[in-house]
Amino acid sequence: HNYPNPFNPVTTIEYELGKESHVDISIYNLLGQKVNTVVDEVKPAGEHSTRWDGTDYDGKQVPSGVYFYRIASRGYTDSKKMLLLK
Repeated sequence: HNYPNPFNPVTTIEYELGKESHVDISIYNLLGQKVNTVVDEVKPAGEHSTRWDGTDYDGKQVPSGVYFYRIASRGYTDSKKMLLLK
């Protein structure tokens, strides 16, 4: 889950891994376009967190609105909705 939600300007995404695994956490807009990738690496088992500061790949602030984060690791994929308010 992420908190706070809604957020401005930063949200924290928490996740837990049962075993070491490659993790990809990407941010998408309502059109399904990938806005940014916040994690793309191998992580050890345990609890982890990462932050998204509401920016795109170029470091530019994205507009207010609904975004989704997709977390994928070995054998697991999930998506959650986030609301960025300015």
